[in-house]
Amino acid sequence: MKTEKNILIAFILNLSFSVFEFFGGIITGSVAIVSDAVHDVGDAASIGISYFLEKKSKKQPDETYTYGYARYSVLGSVITTVILLFGSVMVIYNAFRRIFNPVEINYNGMIVFAVVGVVLNFLAAYITREGDSMNQKAVNLHMLEDVLGWAVVLIGAVVMRFTDVSILDSIMSIGVAAFILVNSLKNLKDVLDLFLEKTPEGISVEEIKEHISEIDGVIDVHHIHIWSMDGQTNYATMHIVTDDDADKVKKSIREELSEHGISHATLELETKDAKCHEEHCHVEHKSSGGHHHHHHHH
Repeated sequence: MKTEKNILIAFILNLSFSVFEFFGGIITGSVAIVSDAVHDVGDAASIGISYFLEKKSKKQPDETYTYGYARYSVLGSVITTVILLFGSVMVIYNAFRRIFNPVEINYNGMIVFAVVGVVLNFLAAYITREGDSMNQKAVNLHMLEDVLGWAVVLIGAVVMRFTDVSILDSIMSIGVAAFILVNSLKNLKDVLDLFLEKTPEGISVEEIKEHISEIDGVIDVHHIHIWSMDGQTNYATMHIVTDDDADKVKKSIREELSEHGISHATLELETKDAKCHEEHCHVEHKSSGGHHHHHHHH
């Protein structure tokens, strides 16, 4: 609930602010401010999307989504990131155009806007600092970027006010945009890893296999699959060969897994005989294709 409320507050703050900012950029003639506005509108849109998807992601699993809705939160992160990528590319493009066609800038106005920008965004970042979903992290990253962006604009405005180097305006906006671009790409990679069911960061299948094999009563472990729904909760499924008491073996395995940061596990237990049979089959399949069928007919 806390995360949602935070996201909503951030959304309202951001949207109203980016409108204010857009006019500010036009009035002062600063591309750094306009570019920040573009980035803020992107932020606001993505935060709005995050809000609805975060809400949806909290729903309990049902027949349609047997794994639950956690990935919706991750989807929010994808959309946010893509919007930011576009925004930052546009900003860089406009800033370059501006370098070759300089425009008169009202520095005093720019300084005033930048001070307001730093203060408001700092408050927004402070409000949204809690929460641990990927979505929330993305939102908070935006907020911090905004504070940084404005701090840069403020320093730049003061410098230009006294030196009149107007090209600084474009250089600053390119800097801010490049920063956003790099972060967005990193974020996108993390999210895609989740969608591609990559083994979560910091988890080694090899190591888990070794540790489980060492547990009393475990003869063999295979078909290990580890994935994460949302970047926080890790899931695993595996087949365990054992001739020992099932509950006891399962309990030790679950304990071992939770030490590796896996909280949900589905364990399939097989007896030694079933295992032999299965292996035997595999061997036969491999060595002689047609031979196997022949067997069955007798």
